[in-house]
Amino acid sequence: QVQLVESGGGLVQPGGSLRLSCAASGITFRIYTMGWYRQAPGKQRDLVAHITSGGSTDYADSVKGRFTISRDNAKNTVYLQMNSLKPEDMAVYYCGANIPRAPVSWWGQGTQVTVSS
Repeated sequence: QVQLVESGGGLVQPGGSLRLSCAASGITFRIYTMGWYRQAPGKQRDLVAHITSGGSTDYADSVKGRFTISRDNAKNTVYLQMNSLKPEDMAVYYCGANIPRAPVSWWGQGTQVTVSS
């Protein structure tokens, strides 16, 4: 049974930081591209960042320089370090796993990030 379990969301003030984690089980984690996505109310789910099996990363323009994605294949976990958070970063954040050049095969349940003073 495949499971992706996100954690680390919460309430943070503008300018603050959070670190999200996504622990995977039931898949050969090291071969998957792992991505972080976010969905705000009334909007579509958008890619925030992804990291390939080889460690290559890509980011949405809106988060470049503020967010960092990383992975630990020994722990089957992908992380998203979010710094300088803005109110527009507020959303439910999901992790997803896909084989290269294919749609996401599995999603986590999501973790809420709220940025507010």
